[in-house]
Amino acid sequence: MEDSKQRRTFLKTAAAAIATAQFPILGANDRIRVGQVGLGGRGTDHIKYYSSLKSDCQIAAVVDVNQSARERAVALVKKEGGAAPKEYADMRAMFESKDIDAVSITTPNHWHALATIWACQAGKDVYVEKPASHNIYESAQMVAAARKYKRMVQVGSQSRSIAHKMQAIQLLQEGVIGQIYNARGLCYRRRFSIGHTPDEKVPAGLDWGGFLGPAQYKPYSKNKFAYNWHWFFDTGNGDIGNQGIHEMDICNWGLGRGGWPVSVSSTGGKFVWKDDQETANLQQATLDFGDAQITFEVRNLPTPPEGLVAGLKPNYTGNIFFGEAGFLVVDNAGFQVYKSSAFNVSGEAARGAGAGGQEKYEKIMDEKVKESSAWSTNPHMQNFFEAIRARDHKLLHAEIGYGARSAAYVHLANISMRVGRTLRMDQASGRFLNDDQANSMLTRDYREPFVVPRAV
Repeated sequence: MEDSKQRRTFLKTAAAAIATAQFPILGANDRIRVGQVGLGGRGTDHIKYYSSLKSDCQIAAVVDVNQSARERAVALVKKEGGAAPKEYADMRAMFESKDIDAVSITTPNHWHALATIWACQAGKDVYVEKPASHNIYESAQMVAAARKYKRMVQVGSQSRSIAHKMQAIQLLQEGVIGQIYNARGLCYRRRFSIGHTPDEKVPAGLDWGGFLGPAQYKPYSKNKFAYNWHWFFDTGNGDIGNQGIHEMDICNWGLGRGGWPVSVSSTGGKFVWKDDQETANLQQATLDFGDAQITFEVRNLPTPPEGLVAGLKPNYTGNIFFGEAGFLVVDNAGFQVYKSSAFNVSGEAARGAGAGGQEKYEKIMDEKVKESSAWSTNPHMQNFFEAIRARDHKLLHAEIGYGARSAAYVHLANISMRVGRTLRMDQASGRFLNDDQANSMLTRDYREPFVVPRAV
């Protein structure tokens, strides 16, 4: 027995030595040296989160195509108590550094895949913001790179590390509302018109070509830069891929589907506003899996509360899961479970209950959380560090396999809306049946040399 134990220990140690000959395993007390790529609003948030986790990590480098953003980031790291990080204008130079263990990517969406693949190829672990990818082809390539180079790749869907949301999903999986037939995502996020901004000279200190990267070249304008890149298809995915990807990921998580829908249908467009925005401010999508559906709504215009659930507010974002025995509502404030009087305590249909319109709904659970902790990214980053130290991607709460599939559902909805018809899918290939136009939108026309490779 002892010999067998010693042999297992030897094999485990030898395998670890072989797998990490180039990239050493970090000890439990070693701080992980992080390079932050992208220094806009979310990048600034990441710096603050990482700075609060000083025992786990050190921000050792910052990368951005904008000189002033790099300067602000260095100042912020120092203000938060860290040593001045090294500055890079090009992420590839930072990836080559042996002084970096992991990278945190908060670039615009169109850069997520290529930055992640380059980082994996350079032996770095990756935390990449949501949505994982800009298109479906990229999703598959990101997963392939993570597996080939044995990298930890965590997608920034932090709901998967928030305690009350983890509890809610566990209850669904345990059958608290019986068989789920519909997972609904609500992205009623009030926004306003971005207006028109003219093409103009690129500001000093900004590498506009570097910002565009994989996207085809277009002249600089203020609306194409900073936050509003979300609303152009070359660089963003609209609000279904911005705020909405959080709710789409929760739909996917709770419904427990890993494959492709049988069909996808999405309608919508841009209403009221007369501006530069290309993406929808009103969108409805249905992903049909045969025995259940994901339904999703985006509305950036005024929206009232709906349904009988207490606490739903105007301009609400969250999820409602519908089951044969009731429904569950989950959002940043907590979750509630409502049970139908047509089902008894064991969840079985109560004979005669609900006949003649007498069915009632009783709230059987009401979990509220402190608002300050409802959307924190710290637990998600700590989970990332745990997986890095253990060298086990299965420990990641939002591992790239999950994140890529949830992002793909967003892309399916956008493709259906843009071509204007319901699309049916081949379950084996993940391609659309008999629709060349839709299939052409599974990837993009990349601008050399910023090409997501077929062989990662």
